[in-house]
Formats: sequence, structure tokens, C-alpha cells
Amino acid sequence: MSSQPSHSPDSSHSVAERSEKRWAWFVIALVVFMLVVVVYSGVHYAMMPPSRVETIDPSRLQLSGEFVESNLGSAVEPDGSVVVRFVAQQYSFTPQCLLVPADTPITFRTTSADVVHGLLITDTNINTMVVPGYVATFSSSFDKPVEHLMPCHEFCGFGHQTMWAHVKVIDKAAFFEQAKQNRRLSCVSR
Repeated sequence: MSSQPSHSPDSSHSVAERSEKRWAWFVIALVVFMLVVVVYSGVHYAMMPPSRVETIDPSRLQLSGEFVESNLGSAVEPDGSVVVRFVAQQYSFTPQCLLVPADTPITFRTTSADVVHGLLITDTNINTMVVPGYVATFSSSFDKPVEHLMPCHEFCGFGHQTMWAHVKVIDKAAFFEQAKQNRRLSCVSR
């Protein structure tokens, strides 16, 4: 007589079946939990947009407010910071050439007047989407005087290939000297 218990094929099958059912219920519960989290997050953020999201009426950009044409370009704010404001619209950036100082923190603020645009400042890590109705804000600095191209990298229509601008980085002292003479700077005001 053997001292080892005998296992019938039926008992092994029932153990495997119970184990598979437990794992199946675990996976179903996990999927349901993930769906609840996704739905909750979607509803929550639809009612409360994330912080730092600024909205703007794209149909009134040129009429008043921050993005009126006389307020576009580079400026030294009262606190001494440098802010560059510009508008993307089919098929140009306004102004076409942005003048910025080297070796200075710069805040860029932009929005779109019509459709989704993208901007990329070549030879830098600056890359953002410009969506109508929202203000895109990002900060950067440039090490030395140089000129960068700034093309639109999001297809915005049949004239998309002509949509580009320049970012001209000049010496810090020269920039602040010009800023004393002009309220808003662009390459044209040089």
C-alpha cells in the first residue's frame, strides 16, 4: 500500500477551475476600478480645469486686452522680467520677428486667433501647441546672441508651409538699452 494520497483527475480539475475563476474576478474588478477612476477624473476635470489654464476669447484678441497689436512683442515688465507676447494665426505669427535678450529668463505668452498651431524654436527645447481659446505660457533663456527660426509644426491649412517667424537673441545690455527707449520691442523696432 502506498502512503501517498491519490489525486483524482476530477479534484485537480476543480482546483484549477476555482483558481481561474478567482483570477477572472480579480481582473474584472481591476478593469471596473480603472474605468471608475477614468470616468471620475474626466468628470472632475471637466468641471474644474487644471490650474494654470488661462482662457481667452479668440474672436476679440485684436480688440482689447493682453494680445492687442500694440501690446505684442518683447517688453520689460515693471518687476524687471522680460515677457514676449505674440499671436499665431493662419498663416503667420504676429510679430514676425521676436527680439529677446541673451542670458536672461524670458516668459513667452501666446495664443491662436483661429485654429490649432504648433511652434518650435529651432536648436532649443522649446516646442508647444497653440490652441484657440487658451493662452500658452512657457519660460526659457538663451545662452548667446543668435537667430533661431520658429516654424509652425502643426498643419493649419494650405498656407501652413509659409508660417514661420524669427527669434533674434541679442546682447543683454543692448536689449535693455533699447527697452528704455521703446515700450515694446520687435526686430522691426531696432
